[in-house]
Amino acid sequence: MDRIVVVGGGLAGIRAAEALRRGGHTGQLTLVGEETHFPPYDRPPLSKQLLAGTWDLDRVLLRVEDGLELDLKLGRRATSLDARGKRLTLDGGEELSYDGLVIATGATPRHLPAAADHGGVFVLRTLEDCLALRDALTGSPRVAVVGAGFIGCEVAATCRQLGLDVTIVEFLPLPLVRVVGPVIGEACAELHRDNGVKLMLGVGVAGVEGHTRVERLSLADGTTVDADVVVVGIGVSPNTEWLEESGLTLDNGIVCDETCAAVGVDGVVATGDIARWPNPRFGAVMRIEHWTNAAEQAEAAAATLLAGPGSAQPFGPIPYFWSDQYDVKYASVGMIGPDDDVEVVEGSVEDRKFVATYTQGGKLVGAFSCNHPRALMQWRKQIEELTALT
Repeated sequence: MDRIVVVGGGLAGIRAAEALRRGGHTGQLTLVGEETHFPPYDRPPLSKQLLAGTWDLDRVLLRVEDGLELDLKLGRRATSLDARGKRLTLDGGEELSYDGLVIATGATPRHLPAAADHGGVFVLRTLEDCLALRDALTGSPRVAVVGAGFIGCEVAATCRQLGLDVTIVEFLPLPLVRVVGPVIGEACAELHRDNGVKLMLGVGVAGVEGHTRVERLSLADGTTVDADVVVVGIGVSPNTEWLEESGLTLDNGIVCDETCAAVGVDGVVATGDIARWPNPRFGAVMRIEHWTNAAEQAEAAAATLLAGPGSAQPFGPIPYFWSDQYDVKYASVGMIGPDDDVEVVEGSVEDRKFVATYTQGGKLVGAFSCNHPRALMQWRKQIEELTALT
């Protein structure tokens, strides 16, 4: 395999490039990245330390291994792919032929259609998004956060720690409930209330009011929320538009097999937010939007590409994520869901130091902790044993 192209210049892309070199690829290695930053930056601090101004830019740059000998094409966007002919087209019309292709193009935040013509409305995905939002937070603006997922909750916590007036608007009845279920969702709601955030739950945004800049949100129940800054955190969509005519199978991401190889074509693997694959450990199809998976899956995808058809190993991780909000660190291992049976097995929710287990049909499938990381790792060992790959 002489020519390998990695599309995507973030965490998943650079870790795949490193793994390819470590795995023995000595040929041409091209990295295509829509952003111009190299080394790439870490995304988790964008909603926390960098947004708060407690870290400078140097602290969010990822460490990159020496000796990669990359052909960098930064500030370039992949516009189409012919997977049968093994040709990639970039903006401007440049074509790249390849023997192996890693797709790590991530995801794009969803926007509020009603806010398209208003200033003061932000999403948070890129470094530029973070810096623009940080500038907008000067002068004590009133902040409305639309969406109480992880990004929304972290941004709300950061803004409150900056002393700002913050309101969270969430269509669902509780923060994080779609991921962690009602028991932990209620605990998260109380955390934000205790820190002075106003929660508007179970109600959607009907419109954005203001002339050229946002002045308030109008909600579906007829109430309004005054806001000088609105941060929209209502999820992301995998970046697959450029692959519509590629020959790849697309369904909420690139459909892959257990080894992270794109189904139905040769020489293409996917990793990170864009990859949707059956995790053999849990017997479930997953697309995971968390840091740890991007790094681990990049290693697996690179190994699959180098091994070739029929020789690659399945990728069966135990998913892990974390979220820092105020002085609380949430963390989860395994495959947790809102319909699982949840039981607090260590500590107490009231003390904000606990571990809760998630079971499906009596089988342990996941665990969630609040300020109790050591205990969580003990439960991870049990999950690993119960879901061992054979």
